[in-house]
Amino acid sequence: MMQAICDSAPDPEAGRPRPCPLQAALAARPCVDSYDQFSRVALSLFRFIGAAYATGASDCWEAAYRFADEAPGIADSPLLVARAAALVRILRSGRPCELCFMPPSCRRLSQDEVELMRLLAIARSKQPGELESVVSQFVGNENEIATTRAVNALAVC
Repeated sequence: MMQAICDSAPDPEAGRPRPCPLQAALAARPCVDSYDQFSRVALSLFRFIGAAYATGASDCWEAAYRFADEAPGIADSPLLVARAAALVRILRSGRPCELCFMPPSCRRLSQDEVELMRLLAIARSKQPGELESVVSQFVGNENEIATTRAVNALAVC
């Protein structure tokens, strides 16, 4: 419905419909497909774990473990889930508001997910000092050391 309203608004200068501002904002966000296999698996785990915290449903934890078990190229799926959960837990404890996770099937990323993927990419690139700088921007000084350790542990899983 939003799209129909936006698309129907004529552009006063050109006399044709203007592009929807919501569509433009969504198009600027990264898509799940822009990440490699490991990052997509990690993102899905973050989302299952986020859903588990949000709903309190144990099925979300089971889904995370099942997803990791079925993901290709993952040698130790329980360890991967545990490390993803540790990172989410650390981030939840040091923030004034909840992390925003999209549903596992969503192709778009929330801003928090974009930042998590950025942290993971930097940790995997093994650029000395860069991760600490980005972590401090994302979490502040309170959980910086624990977050850096958790991201690095997840990156080598």
